Amino acid sequence: MANKQVAVIGLGRFGISTTRTLYNLGYDVLAIDINEERVQAALGQCTYAVTADCTSEIALKDLGIQDYEVVIITIQNDVAPSVMISVLMKTLGVTNVIGRARDSLHANTLRRVGVDRVIQPEEEMGTRLAHSLYNASVEEYIGITNNYGVSRFRVPARFSGKTLEEVGFTSASDSYGIAALALCKGRKITLNPSLSEKVKEGHLVVVAAHDSDLESLEKVT
Repeated sequence: MANKQVAVIGLGRFGISTTRTLYNLGYDVLAIDINEERVQAALGQCTYAVTADCTSEIALKDLGIQDYEVVIITIQNDVAPSVMISVLMKTLGVTNVIGRARDSLHANTLRRVGVDRVIQPEEEMGTRLAHSLYNASVEEYIGITNNYGVSRFRVPARFSGKTLEEVGFTSASDSYGIAALALCKGRKITLNPSLSEKVKEGHLVVVAAHDSDLESLEKVT
């Protein structure tokens, strides 16, 4: 089976990191930037590295961009080129376009022109940092909807020896409380664990909860 083809437009820090990671995961990656130095720096970290102006429909057609399954547009600071390239991608029939936005207005504009997924890395990282500062046991936070998310919770010493139920978790099938989706004990991973499972310091619990419920874990003694 052929490797999945992905094109990354914009080779700044975020773009080159995305390119390198996808390439290491086995994707065929076309890396594009208008800056020759950035393209040269990408050599060896992607399948193909090309210098091109992606606001040109002719240039995009010459690259065969319409044949790529996913196109990731990482340009953030210059809104106009970001939007223009996004429009061209949908015009050329690219089915999965991912765009990086610098703020809410930029994000809404990308959605309006048909971008399939919009990411705001700085905003998402800020949210994760805030949650980890509020509750030191929360190592990751992914917002699902407003005030509801999925987190990775590292069991602190004060919970060692308690069951999931005693700590305050609920079943994954429950629509309330802090639902325990998975329990990781070293390399052993249990999905939808029993609430009678005992945990020790350092174990990881993947949970889904409203922010207010998640914050309540910090108050449990």
